[in-house]
Amino acid sequence: MRSMNAYVFPVTLLLASNVFMTAAWYWHLKYKATPLLIVILISWGLAFFEYCLAVPANRLGSEVYSPAQLKTIQEVITLIVFAGFSAVYLGHTPTWNTAIGFALIALGAYFVFRG
Repeated sequence: MRSMNAYVFPVTLLLASNVFMTAAWYWHLKYKATPLLIVILISWGLAFFEYCLAVPANRLGSEVYSPAQLKTIQEVITLIVFAGFSAVYLGHTPTWNTAIGFALIALGAYFVFRG
């Protein structure tokens, strides 16, 4: 039987990597006056940390999850992190349509893990 850490640690790394990824992609929306080149350079810096977490998450996670399961976990985490970031940082509360769309994606994730 595999250790619970073998299942939880990659998910934790994916969660942390998605925080950096979401910040890299969307932080600048509050700073539209900042020159695009500066935004790109800062976002690349954030993405570096995202990759430093995502690559080991996938390497370690491949010991207990299939590639499709890892991608599904990453996508579900991305939606959760994005919804929180969008609401807290950008001030865009998700609508019912957004919630329904995310729920349908979560339903798709169910089928990936169903076996």
